[in-house]
Amino acid sequence: MNLFYKLSIIMGLVVVISNYLVQFPIQQFGLSEILTYGAFSYPITFLITDLANRAYGKVVARKIVYVGFTIGLLLTLFVSTNFSDIISIRIAIGSGVAFFIAQNLDVQIFDSLRKKTWYVAPLMSSILGSITDTFLFFSIAFYATGIPWVTLAFGDLAVKLFIALTMLIPFRLLIIKIKDFSENASIPRAKN
Repeated sequence: MNLFYKLSIIMGLVVVISNYLVQFPIQQFGLSEILTYGAFSYPITFLITDLANRAYGKVVARKIVYVGFTIGLLLTLFVSTNFSDIISIRIAIGSGVAFFIAQNLDVQIFDSLRKKTWYVAPLMSSILGSITDTFLFFSIAFYATGIPWVTLAFGDLAVKLFIALTMLIPFRLLIIKIKDFSENASIPRAKN
């Protein structure tokens, strides 16, 4: 299986896992009103997008977003959506809309900053993508439900920003391996 399909499948799985985990507030340390477990897994999607963008360019990175979106949406609908619960349905819709918009924004920002120092593109695209994703998702999924979505969104965003910063380490380590892999892959690097 080539890198394109591996990244696409991992993207879809991370989305499904995150959509499931966002339903569970962290009960320890009084964090139940400001943080869910989904905040820890979702930032991996930005790492995947940024690695694909660096290795293949924005056209292929967008294809991975689209394939990951499709896998994530279908699995979320069939695995973790309770169709008798409106909040579960709103989580699926919010996830899809937020993911699609934020990931495409990430691809565009990364591409426009790709010639800067190695860490600028993944950090800025992940930060702006995380902000967009967080507020779109939480407002669509939880607005007017009685769930403290604003505090959950800020808690979620704080974790996502911290993880975006720490994801620079695996980005730097993996980009060398991915460049080597992509040179031998069947998907040619797209001209931007």
